[in-house]
Amino acid sequence: MSLKSKSNSITILIHVLTWVVLGLGLFLYQPLSWNIELPYQFWIKQAIVLSMLVIAFYVNSGLLVPQLLLKHRTGMYFLFVLALITVIYLINSFTDSWLNMHQLMDTAFHKHGPPKPRNNRHDFDLAMIFIISLVLGISTSITAIQKWQSDIRLREALEQDKISSELSFLKAQINPHFFFNTLNNIYALTLINADTSRKALHQLSRMMRYVLYDTQHSTALLSQEIAFIKDYISLMQLRLTDKVTIAFNLPPDLNDMPVAPMIILPFVENAFKHGISATLPSSIIINIRQHANELVLEVQNGIFKDHNTNIEENKGIGLTNTIRRLDLLYPGKYTLLIDENTTANTYNVNLTLNLA
Repeated sequence: MSLKSKSNSITILIHVLTWVVLGLGLFLYQPLSWNIELPYQFWIKQAIVLSMLVIAFYVNSGLLVPQLLLKHRTGMYFLFVLALITVIYLINSFTDSWLNMHQLMDTAFHKHGPPKPRNNRHDFDLAMIFIISLVLGISTSITAIQKWQSDIRLREALEQDKISSELSFLKAQINPHFFFNTLNNIYALTLINADTSRKALHQLSRMMRYVLYDTQHSTALLSQEIAFIKDYISLMQLRLTDKVTIAFNLPPDLNDMPVAPMIILPFVENAFKHGISATLPSSIIINIRQHANELVLEVQNGIFKDHNTNIEENKGIGLTNTIRRLDLLYPGKYTLLIDENTTANTYNVNLTLNLA
């Protein structure tokens, strides 16, 4: 049985039990507590009244509330509710006359002792109006609450679909962006050293295998992500000179945990994009640390600006979209500090990610 069918079955069962309890309590137990012999016409009347209340309940919940009240036609809704109460009241009065209920009930009471002080029939009529109004009020409340809960579930489903679509779109942007830069590097290597370029292509194919297959799931293992970063750094080192120093430090005992695929790469890629120079000494320091369920990424690099580019204006598609991915995947579970120190000419990234 599907979840929706199970939910519908539970709802039907609740409604049946509610009417059984109401019928037994209000229309059976209370009359029996009078300790008098009631005519069979009385039970016919009770069955008719209960049936009218059931019909009124579902006419209100299935027609009046969704078609009028929830569509902000409040005046029309209350007009129909008043008409519904009037119809039930008139049917109830007609049933009383048809079954001669007032005379039968007076006779039943008089047979079991002296006449009891009874106000006129208006007391019973007011009680009937109160019961009808109560049933309609409960019907309106339940229907409104169900609509509210349904809207919440719909909004949550739409939001989840939006997040999933947006994440797929963001990851699709990151991957081509990375490979575009990497292929440019390999192209440059083919002009210098064919053997080195072949090695670079082999590393790139291994990285592409990870991106095409392993990142299709919502999470990947941290060890896979780190292996991917190692391949990326190794690939980038093929084109760097001895003036560039790269330090990549990992925890001695890695606690392998699920992590969003390619969530670290853009920060590392950004360091290589803006933190190295072909002529001046430069360094990139990448530290990955773990504290229980927390993953800490620290990236530090120098700043080498071209005369027509700016690091803030040219963060790159990858870094910008990764920040958006963090907002979607780890809301309230990450801190990201990015500091561009123009005095020391350094660019520092500190990402703390709770993977629990």
